[in-house]
Amino acid sequence: MTRWRPLPDSLPREARHLVEQLRHLKDRTDLSLAELARRTAYSKSSWQRYLSGAKLPPRGAVRALCTVAGADQARLLALWDLADAVWPYGAVVGAVAPEVAASVPAALEYRRWRTAALVAFGVIVLLVAGVLWAWPSGSG
Repeated sequence: MTRWRPLPDSLPREARHLVEQLRHLKDRTDLSLAELARRTAYSKSSWQRYLSGAKLPPRGAVRALCTVAGADQARLLALWDLADAVWPYGAVVGAVAPEVAASVPAALEYRRWRTAALVAFGVIVLLVAGVLWAWPSGSG
């Protein structure tokens, strides 16, 4: 079980309760933050901010953690709604249409696009190198 730092005193009761429940779910999974990041569309540093109470997690992050932990999403999302109304550091836009929320998360889609772009760039570099290597040098 992770040894958590105390939550900020400025965190309202509703927000504190949400973060405590998220911490409990994370502990229940026995996953490190790095592993949790690999299983969700949210980075390790994002999870650190969410679980420290520094930032309100997006609804999608709450859903993702519930899925990984096998927990009831409805209860945690209700807690998220309460915390969102009082979060002291500014709310995260979390109102997403259900059909969009069920689709591939935007961060995961971005990762796929970025990977495809890097692979394409690598192929182009190899092709150019091959052409330059095969090109007659003219010094003969």
